[in-house]
Amino acid sequence: MLSTQLAASVKRTAWIVGATAVVIVAVFVLPPFRNYQLATIAAYVCATAGLTVLIGRNGQLSLGHGALMACGAYTFALTANSMGDAGATGIAVLLVPLAAAVAITSVVGVIVGAAAARLHGPYLAGLTLALVVAIPSITTTFSGLLGGDQGLWAYVEGPPSGIAALFTVEQWHATIAVLAAAMTVLALSNLTSGEFGRRMQAVRDDEIAARLAGIDVTRTKIATFVASSGAAGLGGGVLAMVTQSASPGAFGVTFSLFLLMGVVVGGLGSLLGAVWGAVLLVVLPALVAAVTDSLHMSPAVAERLDGNLAIALFGLAVIAVVLVAPAGLQGLFSRAVHAVSPRGRSPRHRSGSAPAPVPVSTTSKAEAHR
Repeated sequence: MLSTQLAASVKRTAWIVGATAVVIVAVFVLPPFRNYQLATIAAYVCATAGLTVLIGRNGQLSLGHGALMACGAYTFALTANSMGDAGATGIAVLLVPLAAAVAITSVVGVIVGAAAARLHGPYLAGLTLALVVAIPSITTTFSGLLGGDQGLWAYVEGPPSGIAALFTVEQWHATIAVLAAAMTVLALSNLTSGEFGRRMQAVRDDEIAARLAGIDVTRTKIATFVASSGAAGLGGGVLAMVTQSASPGAFGVTFSLFLLMGVVVGGLGSLLGAVWGAVLLVVLPALVAAVTDSLHMSPAVAERLDGNLAIALFGLAVIAVVLVAPAGLQGLFSRAVHAVSPRGRSPRHRSGSAPAPVPVSTTSKAEAHR
């Protein structure tokens, strides 16, 4: 059993490392703006991966992951600015703020998770939604520290001097963002595939049965919320690194709903689905903007469509997924691969003849009749 789990873990790690290497190679081919979009996708992957684990694997509905990303973004900005003012240089000015974003957001996750573990359904959703609604008030109250409505400018260190000739600023940011997303997916994949993952699913399916089986339901819920919060905090830190800012307007209610819709469309409970969802969060608004620009509309109409059409399309996509493909894009992709794979075909399709009937003993027939 242990060797099987180890082999599966090695296989997952190899796939993630291989995919990460391919994406990093692409970083050196893409133009600067595409690298910016790629880095933004990677930041969203961190948040959507944590959110899909929280909802799909543990059954805790969160509408406030935008607030957790905001916590990570502000932590990154404050830490990086402090280190920059102190004269610190090198890659530590990048890695320490990212680590601080994960740590501080995880602490917030402990506090919120302790309350969330005692709530269900709309009460839990309302609690997490309140976090997002409170962001502008918090930034206004502590405007001297957090910059109020304008937010904070974040000091971002460029590539180290030893390798500065190999990277542009956009390539460096995209590389760091892709590595952060890969580490997040790998950590959450290992977390959900082991014993703790089975506990999460048991709590999601039936809390009473989980308690009877000896599982500490409250501790499992809190631990899951902390892991999801840490991933969202890392995503917020990466986003602050890419945009070099942290502002309340970037993490509003609409953004939190976008994250939720992204994981539903991508495939709730699937880490690969979280990647699909993050891609859609960046690509769909860009496509809408390109379409509106090509239609030669008046500036007022184009601006109105640019702000609302992407939301409408995401809403339609969610409805279509719920009705047609509850497993999301990743479910459709998995079914397509299974259908074309020889291993996934039935014996009838492989040999062209019907499978031989399985003999049933008289005893088995009698037992079935009884």
